[in-house]
Amino acid sequence: MTTVTKIQGVNPIVAMPFTPQGEVDFTSFRRLLAHLSDVGVNGLTLFGIASEFPKIDDSERLQLAEIFIAELANKRVFRTLSVTDHSTDLAVRRARRYQSMGADALMLLPPFFLQPSLASVQAHIAAVLEAVTIPVMVQYAPGETGFPVTAAQLAEMAKRYPHAVFKIECNPPVDYTREFLQQAPEAHVLNGYAGLYMLQMLEIGGKGVMPGCSFSEIYVRIYRYWLSGEHQQAAQLHEALLPYIQRWMQHCEYIIQVEKTILQRRGIIADDYCRKPGWSLTNDDVNHIDNFISQFNLSA
Repeated sequence: MTTVTKIQGVNPIVAMPFTPQGEVDFTSFRRLLAHLSDVGVNGLTLFGIASEFPKIDDSERLQLAEIFIAELANKRVFRTLSVTDHSTDLAVRRARRYQSMGADALMLLPPFFLQPSLASVQAHIAAVLEAVTIPVMVQYAPGETGFPVTAAQLAEMAKRYPHAVFKIECNPPVDYTREFLQQAPEAHVLNGYAGLYMLQMLEIGGKGVMPGCSFSEIYVRIYRYWLSGEHQQAAQLHEALLPYIQRWMQHCEYIIQVEKTILQRRGIIADDYCRKPGWSLTNDDVNHIDNFISQFNLSA
């Protein structure tokens, strides 16, 4: 059985390539998976917020999940599929299906539509955790869901379910995570949020970062510097990255579009179309992206 401890390092959320007409571009998707599996990431996650999961229908989702599992089957990459259903019944059904398909782990976005009670959200999370044996990464993103949970409440979940992992994305996440780990020191934590707090989270006990996927090589370099004790080099590279990701993280749709455009301009996907509603980049944004690609010497 896959263990929680294998979920570490750089674990990007896979972007969703579309054609200019808005159809899923399966050719670009396969090419993106091949690229990502070759740049040193520890894992990949599909159907996160950066995958535009609300804009994908069920038939596309199933086909994409099958391709994701198959294409990465012989790669040294940890494969996580995200369960985002707001219905507990559907979430349990999908979690079991993904496990049977061969997913190494699941990510779980708790329900927030129509503001369910805390008790019903806790029951939803528990139902999914009890439905599978593979690790389940519980996503805590109150800025996106509007649903706050205290560190103590999260710690109770960690103590009850040893195969639970926690992706903490409150902004800022450091104090919250420190409090959480004080109450649940054995808990396994990763952080998203484009890696804005990557080094601080690693320093307080986080196990990895889950950014977007268009410049994964930079996160891999930062993580490897940090692992090898070259903390000054890690900090310098992270500081060079910060002005870009701080700008792009002003809105989720903004950085989703930026990541797509970077992937297209690097020649990894054919088009940077995002299904609507989305974000329109300005000429200044595009110039900024080109400067970023040049500064970090990013190629396909």
